[in-house]
Amino acid sequence: MTYFENKPEEHLKEDASNENTEPVKEQKEQKEHFKTEVEKETPVYKEQVHKEHHNHQVEQSKPSSKRKGKLNLWKVSTLLLIVAMIIYILVGGTNVKGADDGENALLSKEEAASKALNYINNNLLQGQAVATLNTIEDDGDLYNVKLSLSGQNIDSYVTKDGKMLFPQGFDMNEEVSSPSVQNQPATPEVVKSDKPTVELFVMSHCPYGTQMEKGILPVAKLLKDKIDFEVKFVYYVMHGEIEVKEQLNQYCIETEQNGKYLDYLQCFLGKGDGEGCLTEVGIDLKKLESCKEETDLEFEVTKNLEDQSLWMSGKFPAFNIHKEDNQKYGIGGSPTLVLNGETVSTSRDSVSILNAICASFNEKPAECDTQLEGDSPSPGFGWSTSGSANIASCGG
Repeated sequence: MTYFENKPEEHLKEDASNENTEPVKEQKEQKEHFKTEVEKETPVYKEQVHKEHHNHQVEQSKPSSKRKGKLNLWKVSTLLLIVAMIIYILVGGTNVKGADDGENALLSKEEAASKALNYINNNLLQGQAVATLNTIEDDGDLYNVKLSLSGQNIDSYVTKDGKMLFPQGFDMNEEVSSPSVQNQPATPEVVKSDKPTVELFVMSHCPYGTQMEKGILPVAKLLKDKIDFEVKFVYYVMHGEIEVKEQLNQYCIETEQNGKYLDYLQCFLGKGDGEGCLTEVGIDLKKLESCKEETDLEFEVTKNLEDQSLWMSGKFPAFNIHKEDNQKYGIGGSPTLVLNGETVSTSRDSVSILNAICASFNEKPAECDTQLEGDSPSPGFGWSTSGSANIASCGG
């Protein structure tokens, strides 16, 4: 059984967002994971050729066994969910005796399907996509709810009293083989240069993009002109007009008032108040407006926003300022880090990002020995830390 994940439309994959990643109760873990997977609904370039991102990942400083463990955390959490489901049934969480009223009254298949669908669409998806019901089947102590989401068929399970929803199930009669060491892809060699080029592709209001920006900001301020650092934008927006306007502002500040850009970005990441940060940082508004007008005309930013017939997949306005670079690197979603022309994968804390960038120098500068904050920034705005790694993204 597959979890809520969407096939790529034409060439690129799709993903999701959520601003709260702190460990919480079991039901919230389901909601977090469900929402993260659902947002894998991204538009594509028809002309773009696939790039295999896993062939360009950077080996992190932590032992590979630990990294693989982190990437498999979702499996562990889902297995714990299944255990919780079994315990729930064994201790009488559903009324298998057939009570027809009271607290543990059983729901009909139709009632359970309706309740599950309403919960999924209203609480988990929250308008980001719409799940529809295919069928519902009686599966012993549970109802098997078969849903359709963005062209994918999904098996979920609901207890017969309608109290618990399990988005995924595992067949425990099926053997799961351990991955063979021989079958693991070799760690790619890092491309090195005297002055590394560091390009970070984000959506300005993607919580995972802002998380990565908060991690890389201290690194960019530390290494300064020893690297060529630039924030670029994914070729479509998922967070509406506010994102379009903010990205247009940031592009012009970074291009024409570059000396103030990192200070502006730090202000914006802390508050999410772009207008207030323009004043706080002292951005030349006249110069900014002139740049925005020229950029808007060149890349048809407003036109792509207002004409819904041009929206990718009918949902996402194009944002074409960095379109060529998106195509060049096969960018699918936010965040994506590119070092010396190669897409790489790293944790989002400043230590991991510094290590990844320093590995791309022919000769590491003394700044690479600096001890930075090791905790992962929290997704979204604000400067709290999450205390755990996060590999979620908005889009591809």
